[in-house]
Amino acid sequence: MTGQTMPKVKTNRVKYPEGWELIESTLRELQAKMREAENDPHEGKRKCETLWPIFKIVHQKSRYIFYLYHRRKEISKELYEFCLDQGYADRNLIAKWKKPGYERLCCLRCMQPRDHNFATACVCRVPKHLREEKVIECVHCGCKGCASGD
Repeated sequence: MTGQTMPKVKTNRVKYPEGWELIESTLRELQAKMREAENDPHEGKRKCETLWPIFKIVHQKSRYIFYLYHRRKEISKELYEFCLDQGYADRNLIAKWKKPGYERLCCLRCMQPRDHNFATACVCRVPKHLREEKVIECVHCGCKGCASGD
């Protein structure tokens, strides 16, 4: 056994960056809401409606992190990247929010042409003044309209 080293033991210890304590309580609260939404009974709901609360909470968490870093400048880049890497926010959704016309996008599925009739965007992406129906709900996430300029 001479010359051999022992393999490293992996631990689940996560080193939280500076400033974590400022956002921890809000993120923990949203995580608890997420667990509650995942365990909610779905009797009496349409199949697509069971995922709507989960999409809404993912959006809330991502929007919270996005505003703290990009709008209010209250958290460091290190903390922002940590939140994205640990799954507290959706990196791809935030990337879309930075682009013109997508500032209020509800979920990434709403802009995928393959998921919609006639290979177009979701009905919630149509501005309210251009809709025939005034009240709509996205089948995928339950959004009532996330197009810019509503």
